[in-house]
Amino acid sequence: MSNTTVWSSILRNCVPLSAVSPAKQTHAQIIVNGLLHNVTLQTDLLLVYSKCGILQDARNVFDKMFKRNMHSWNIMIASYVQNSLFYDALSVFRWFLKVGNRPDHYTLPPVFKACTGRGEFSLGVMLHSWVIRLGFENYVVVGSSVLDFYLKCRHLDDAKRVFVNMLWRDTVVWNLMISGFGRAGFHVDALNFFRDMLGDGVEVDAMTIPSILNVCVGEGDLMRGKEIHGQVVKSSLFDGDVVIGNSLIDMYAKCGCLCFSEKVFLNMSQLNLVTWTTMISCYGLHGRGEESLVLFKEMRDRGFVPNSVTLTAILASCSHSGLIEQGRKIFNSIGLLYGFEPTVEHYACMVDLLGRFGYLEEAFELVKNMKLVPTGSIWGALLAGCIVHKNVVIGEIAAHHLFELEPRNPSNYIALCSIYDSLGMWDGISRTRAKMRELGLVKTSGCSWINVSGKVHKFYQGDLSPPLSQMIYETLDGIVMIMMSTED
Repeated sequence: MSNTTVWSSILRNCVPLSAVSPAKQTHAQIIVNGLLHNVTLQTDLLLVYSKCGILQDARNVFDKMFKRNMHSWNIMIASYVQNSLFYDALSVFRWFLKVGNRPDHYTLPPVFKACTGRGEFSLGVMLHSWVIRLGFENYVVVGSSVLDFYLKCRHLDDAKRVFVNMLWRDTVVWNLMISGFGRAGFHVDALNFFRDMLGDGVEVDAMTIPSILNVCVGEGDLMRGKEIHGQVVKSSLFDGDVVIGNSLIDMYAKCGCLCFSEKVFLNMSQLNLVTWTTMISCYGLHGRGEESLVLFKEMRDRGFVPNSVTLTAILASCSHSGLIEQGRKIFNSIGLLYGFEPTVEHYACMVDLLGRFGYLEEAFELVKNMKLVPTGSIWGALLAGCIVHKNVVIGEIAAHHLFELEPRNPSNYIALCSIYDSLGMWDGISRTRAKMRELGLVKTSGCSWINVSGKVHKFYQGDLSPPLSQMIYETLDGIVMIMMSTED
């Protein structure tokens, strides 16, 4: 057995063990024995350093390679993508093209991901044309990458065309369509894809269920959510799946059935930090902050350490329930107990809590003394408090910060108008509405929905298009008249 084969075998055994120290020792021996010019050994070194996350060492090996094979290019590009270094990945890919190489079906998936991460839509479209030209469109992994690229770039029509032209659609492909359309707000389309998936006899997996449950939340479709829960119970494949359990807890709470969320939570065989955080958030969503605090304590007693998201959930629960002192105590203890500074989300929750209950000066001081730059969510929380308590001075300051951060968001202008209206400041209303007209902004119609006999009905403010709208409004007027006469 040659020295090259021995060193190569050692390096490849280091990969699954993430054995950095033996890999570096082997690297040194390769240099001492004058074998560093060997392409196989260089590629093995590149692989082990990349898999161990030592990208600088990997890049040093890559840059010194006299001859790079296809495998070495693919390793370097994929490693950068796996570490979300999309700019570096695309730089290596452009170098790859410049020296006359042609991508293969291993090169393209990570490059599509890098295009998504960097917002390089035109490059992604060019790559798609190469996929077709090189005959890779029927490779499921490549086709899935193209599909994922279009979905995440919100080019849904292009995604549909790719999907329709795919000869083979596995569970991953269907999951991409469901989650992609659901994420974009096209919940009905996502539900239709799910029905078609079942109709085609494709097996759902543990990724399908959370995606479609999230769609049910967006559509307010409790009945469909219950049906999917039934499928989960019937299928032994998902017994004890904590991700599905978490999704069920979230779905029931957001569809108004907190008691079902509690039942799912209590019947779960294993709980992770996400489970506790989700249940805490659900109690907060329903204004049951005391239960959130009890659960938060129980979670810590069982040895779970809250992360940033958990702390956001408990602070939001305090805000929805008016638990001011408890919220202050938790917020002030973040750095002391958990070892990190409060995030923007934590500040936004605290400002919301103080603002809701009239502590606007304290909330404003908190914003002014932040170590972080206040975001739209923070100024928005402060503005919301000013609407409730008719504070035009702080409200104008918050609104004008929002105008700079979110100049195309009509809600901020409407919110400021609400304060002016409550105080009879008609000049302020005129100025704000004139600014909206100048920017071409219009108020977004409010929407609500109701589930009747398993069908979801949506209602938009001022929309008279539904066939029964006249009867609905006449009935509503009749109810109002009865209520008024009862008061008299």
